[in-house]
Parts: sequence; C-alpha cells; structure tokens
Amino acid sequence: MKNILITGGAGYIGSHTVKLFLENGYNVVVFDNLSRGFFQAIKILQDQKTKGKLEFVNGDTLDKTSMERVLNQYSFEGVIHFAAMLSVNESMENPGLYFTNNTVGSLNLIEALNKNNIKNFIFSSTCATYGNVENPPVKEDHQQSPTNPYGESKLFIEKILKWYGIIFNFKYIILRYFNVCGADKDGLIGDSKKPSPHLVQNAVRGAMNIEPFKFTCGQFPTPDGSSIRDYVDVEDMAKAHLLAYQYLVKNQRSDVFNLGNGKGWSVKEIIHEVEKLFQTKIIIHAGKIRQGEYAQIYADPSKAKRILGWSPEKTLTDSILSLKKWYEKHPHGYEN
Repeated sequence: MKNILITGGAGYIGSHTVKLFLENGYNVVVFDNLSRGFFQAIKILQDQKTKGKLEFVNGDTLDKTSMERVLNQYSFEGVIHFAAMLSVNESMENPGLYFTNNTVGSLNLIEALNKNNIKNFIFSSTCATYGNVENPPVKEDHQQSPTNPYGESKLFIEKILKWYGIIFNFKYIILRYFNVCGADKDGLIGDSKKPSPHLVQNAVRGAMNIEPFKFTCGQFPTPDGSSIRDYVDVEDMAKAHLLAYQYLVKNQRSDVFNLGNGKGWSVKEIIHEVEKLFQTKIIIHAGKIRQGEYAQIYADPSKAKRILGWSPEKTLTDSILSLKKWYEKHPHGYEN
C-alpha cells in the first residue's frame, strides 16, 4: 500500500479526507501541530477498522527539522496539504499570522518535498483568491484579486507552485474550495472549532440551542442584502481530494479545479433552510461584522466533473442533517 502524507489532517476537512483515504487502502501519516486541529479526531479514526493504517506526527510546517524528519522516516508517494489558517476576519486583524503560517509554511513544505523528490502534491486553496466576482458562476480562469490576506496568502502559494512546476517539474493540483458544511455521515467526526467560522455549522448550533447564533454578515448589494456563497458537503470535498490525487498520480499533469455546487445561497437563505428543517426560529444576535468579505461568489464546477469525474452528491439538507447527528453526539465538539 502507498504512504500518503496529509498535513493538517486533524482538522475539519483534513480528518474527513484522512478517513476516506484509509477506507480506500492508503496508509496515511498525519502531520499536524494541533493548533487548530484535534487529536481526538485522529484517535477516533485509528480505532476504526479500515484497509489502511493511520499514524500521527506532531509537527509544524514552520519547523523545517520536523518536516525533514518525517520525510526521511517514511517513503511517501505524495502529499495532501491542508495545514493552514482559514478565517477571513482573523486575517484582516492579524495578516502576519496568515502570511507566515499559510505562505511561509507551505513554501517550507514545497521546498522539502522537492528536495526529497516527492512531487505529487494536492493543495487546499480557496475561492477567496478570486475576490469580488460580478457575474458568477466563476470559472478557474477568472481573474484573481483577493480582498483579504487569507485569500492573498493562498494565491501566493498558487504562484509558488506554478514556478516550481516550471523550474522543477513539480506536479500539483490546486483545489479552490467554496464554502464547506456538513459532517461525517456516521457522526464519528465533524467540525469541532469553537467558534466555527462556517455559517451552516453555526446556524445548526443556534437551532439546537447549543450556542447563540450571531449574525456577522454586513450589508451587500444582493437581493436580500446578505452575502451569497456556494456550499459543499465535507464528504464531497474529501472525495474530490481522492479523485484529484488518483488523477495526478496517473496522469502527472498539474491543474486547478473549483470545488463548488454551482449554486449560490445567501446567508439569510441558509438560516431559513436550517429553521425549516428544525421547525424552529433561530434567535439571532448581532455579532461583530466580518471584515474583508465580498458580495457574492459561486462556482462553475464543470471542469472538475469533466476531468476528475467529481460532482457534489450531498444536498444542503443532507449536510444540515449530518451536522444535527454530529452535534447530538458532540454538542461541544471533541472531548479529551
């Protein structure tokens, strides 16, 4: 069986991707400093009977020594790189944290992989690299003009990958995420961040009276005045990584793909959908308006469907119900 390194594999999307790779017979080594991830997710996955084997290494992409150590200890076929910070608002308050952790950390990893001749690389990027989009859906060749340091930090890495591909024949696939929601269908793992930066999670927690729901969306020129985003279930996201990795290993062709549903939901529409499913009225509290946001964006995901054979299978309802199952079991997230 092949060994795969997954950085940030103790995080939300990372842990769901680890689970899927294990189920498909890959041996996975998770490299995570646990600053935003949860070791409990790793322990839960290690206890499951799967075709692959899971090992954990506590390490940081800013620590070149720890990266060299793990790359020398194992023989990796490729790497899936999740390890990053992802809050738009936090990046506006502390841009240095994002440029250091996301951009410098990723460059350290890419340098170490190139040095060790490991060149199958899947990069977790974001639709935030596009910035304001006047006429969605957005295709992969749309102009990239981020409106916040988070998006800029990811765009820097995309540009680094382009040059490493040209100069060193480094093979990569860039996956630009749109908004993610949902949890594992079995309720084993889910989003445990407190507070979560994800709207659907927060709305579900509000509907379940786990935590007050705070409305942090500003006023935008959209039909109902709230921002419009594209939402994809976390298990569909995980599947995209598996398909992208298999495609890269087989074809050795670098590329970039949008991971979205191709449909936009406003913040208010999401709240209404959660209320409808829970048959309740969410008490909405005024929160601090997030900085660096933009009016609307949703994907044209046709390229991923055409080349990778990927398209979302879960509906928004599926995602909301999976979150309900997760929070019923873990109302306060993972427990030590």
